[in-house]
Amino acid sequence: MARAVRSASWMILGFGGSQAMRLASNLILTRILFPEAFGVMALITVITTGLVLFSDVGIGPAILQSKRGDDPDFLDTAWTIQVVRGLGLWGITFLLAWPVARFYDAPELIYLLPIAGTMLAVEGFKPTRIETAHRHLLVGRVTQLELASQAVSLIVIVLLALATQSVVALALGTVIQSLFYVLSTHINLPGHRNRFHWDKSCAQDLIKFGKWIFLSTAFWFITSQGDRAILGKFISLEMLGVYNIAFFLASFPMSLGYAVNQRLMIPIYRDSSAADAQSLRKQRMLRAGLSGGILALLWTMALAGPWLVDLLYDDRYQIAGAIMVPLSLVLAPAVIVMTYDQAALAAGDSKSFFWVSAIRAVSQTLLFLCGVVWFGLPGGIAAMGIALLVTYPAIVAIARAHKVWDPLHDVVATGLTLLVASYAVWIHWDRVWHMLLTFQP
Repeated sequence: MARAVRSASWMILGFGGSQAMRLASNLILTRILFPEAFGVMALITVITTGLVLFSDVGIGPAILQSKRGDDPDFLDTAWTIQVVRGLGLWGITFLLAWPVARFYDAPELIYLLPIAGTMLAVEGFKPTRIETAHRHLLVGRVTQLELASQAVSLIVIVLLALATQSVVALALGTVIQSLFYVLSTHINLPGHRNRFHWDKSCAQDLIKFGKWIFLSTAFWFITSQGDRAILGKFISLEMLGVYNIAFFLASFPMSLGYAVNQRLMIPIYRDSSAADAQSLRKQRMLRAGLSGGILALLWTMALAGPWLVDLLYDDRYQIAGAIMVPLSLVLAPAVIVMTYDQAALAAGDSKSFFWVSAIRAVSQTLLFLCGVVWFGLPGGIAAMGIALLVTYPAIVAIARAHKVWDPLHDVVATGLTLLVASYAVWIHWDRVWHMLLTFQP
């Protein structure tokens, strides 16, 4: 429990520092570059994230939950798979560049996508010592290295932006951040030094666990990036850039929740017994603390988002504040249930995890597309919240199967969110109404 609390504290500190630097970078770059640059970078992020998630074989979760997670043969086999995958993904960015640029009518993607894709090859060389540290809830040094790499990236991106006045600065910045992080973790983290190695039994274990993770993360891409992939076809790059800024500000609490949730809850569930009352109390305490803290941040974004945008950004980005109000609120249901599916992964039940991911991705994508076509951006935002209601029975089923469902937690969190939602919409009604009129189809 003590290691869990320390690890959670480090993760929150690291994520908070990371988001603070992202915000600083965002504020500086919006004054150097133009809104369309952030729209183009949003599309690049959609493609590179899609490649990562559509090829994820669950190496991280496998190391976290497997009994062989500290075996050098297992770690080296996983690392070898990871390196080959990263190099392959970089090659695919060259193949996708032209058709993607043509589809979105953005010619600059022809050269920007392969540049940003270099990051995929670099990250394939990340040492498994990172996952080993998370496996044993010892993440202090990992967090420090993550923050250092982001600080270096921030300085480089700003200098490149001043020199080039181009979106190239954003693409190169992601590569430099990955390169610094990979090198620093190889040098500074203790533990097993990876080498190329292939163990057939280890590979079979990884593939057995990872086949469902592969499918799950493919659907997670649709859930997490599908909105921007769809909007890129329906709105201008300028408006996509504004939406991307609103999404960054509104969703950072949820991103924090997912980052802490995966790294923290799998070890907790792995080392707990459903028959142990003390273990169940600890789980409930961690769940309440995690979801309560993240929801409080989301509620703050909904209430203060428009004023925050007024304070930080110039007039070109003001409508992002109005977008933040409903966007923050529709993300709340995902936070309420986020701890449940990790119990399945901790038990090695990646198949059930896949089905929940699939149901959520399909429902959200179809509803978002219909919402955007019929009602514009406001309809798409509403669809995100409705999709969680559709998925909730499946999430409850997996939680009950692994004896982690906490209905009182869900009811209290939902009731408080509805109260905050009513108040947020009331105090910002003029802005929200203007946004509804602006983004009509």
